[in-house]
Amino acid sequence: MLSRAAAVLVIIDIQGNLAQAMFDKDNLFANNIKLIKGFKTLGLPIIITEQTPEKLGKTLPAIAAELDGIAPIAKESFSCWPNEQFGEHLESLSRRHVVLTGIETHVCVYQTALELLANGYSVHLVADAVSSRTPENRQIGINAMKSVGAQIASTEMVLFELLRSAADPKAREIFKIVK
Repeated sequence: MLSRAAAVLVIIDIQGNLAQAMFDKDNLFANNIKLIKGFKTLGLPIIITEQTPEKLGKTLPAIAAELDGIAPIAKESFSCWPNEQFGEHLESLSRRHVVLTGIETHVCVYQTALELLANGYSVHLVADAVSSRTPENRQIGINAMKSVGAQIASTEMVLFELLRSAADPKAREIFKIVK
């Protein structure tokens, strides 16, 4: 089960025209915004990446607007793990539960999940906050990550798992986010 002491949100490459080409993009964007708001409400860390931003563009403005100055980590490898800045930042947080979202499910998200699992992290893939250009590739990516040990969750599952109780002082704020 996710815990606030161990969780970090990693959002992969929701940027430029590529983001606009995603299957079910409106839900992809809305669920990532809910997760960002929820993690901020709970005081939990967020890491965001951009794949070759000079070619693919910057993080989607609607997503970037929620990040309060969290600087994206630019990368060239499809997986985030080989990027030195990403690895160092993730390790510095001393958190082992990676809540994973972004695009594309079957490429960058998948390869990142594999390497995180291989390096001892628990991966919690938020299935309604990832996408690919086709629904088939999205589903293939989700299935592949599940088969190697990623936990599959939804946006609300993650937020309520971190909240744990309606008696939590942050419950009202989380309830407003998921409505």
